[in-house]
Amino acid sequence: MSALAQSASQRTFHDLRAFAGDRKAGTAVAPDGDAFLSARRLLPIEKGAVTVAAIDLPAGSGEVASLAADEFVIAAEGEVSFTDADGRTVDLAEGRSLVLAKGARFRWSTGSGASLLAVTYSNGGGSVNGIVPIDETAKLEASNPPLAALLVGETPSCRNHTDYRSGDGEFVCGTWDSTPYHRLPMVYRHYELMHLLAGSVTFVDEAGREGTFRKGDIFLVEAGASCSWDSREHVSKVYAIHRPA
Repeated sequence: MSALAQSASQRTFHDLRAFAGDRKAGTAVAPDGDAFLSARRLLPIEKGAVTVAAIDLPAGSGEVASLAADEFVIAAEGEVSFTDADGRTVDLAEGRSLVLAKGARFRWSTGSGASLLAVTYSNGGGSVNGIVPIDETAKLEASNPPLAALLVGETPSCRNHTDYRSGDGEFVCGTWDSTPYHRLPMVYRHYELMHLLAGSVTFVDEAGREGTFRKGDIFLVEAGASCSWDSREHVSKVYAIHRPA
């Protein structure tokens, strides 16, 4: 599997750990003050309400006075501490994630630098203002399985917990798990970042490109991509989804 999709016009899945690790990949953003905002490389996907970026934080600290959008952030490498306007600190170790809500004011610090991945939803915001950690130990509740018409074999048992939902309901972040299942290709209406906490899953897109992701991997499926899903063991994941209303 290649590290990245062949072009922005090819709707498919992307290996975000590979993207974060390749400092030459992506498009650098214009300098915008604090390193959290300016030390970014954008993944080449269609322009819209969602952007995906690698943030190459240098050792040190900084402050964002008011975040302009909702952001799901996961540490791909290294550790970062975030402190909100009320003095509450969340330590983001490698592999952990959180949501910074639109309008949030926060400070960040990292001892030796860090590589982050961010999914940004420009129209976000709502009743929450600040830092929302993703709770990987939260109790999961039963959720809807894939459409029966797309399933090959048994219907899986799926569960979900939502940690954050934007005011318009279009940006949702949390945790999910499922028993094994095989789903035929479907066109994704949404962007979805996934970080596998357990298990593995294989995707095949409409061009026949195949990729298998395993525990610890971080990847994205683009809106408009047509992909199958094949998981032959229990799968658990953290997710960040933008699904237009």
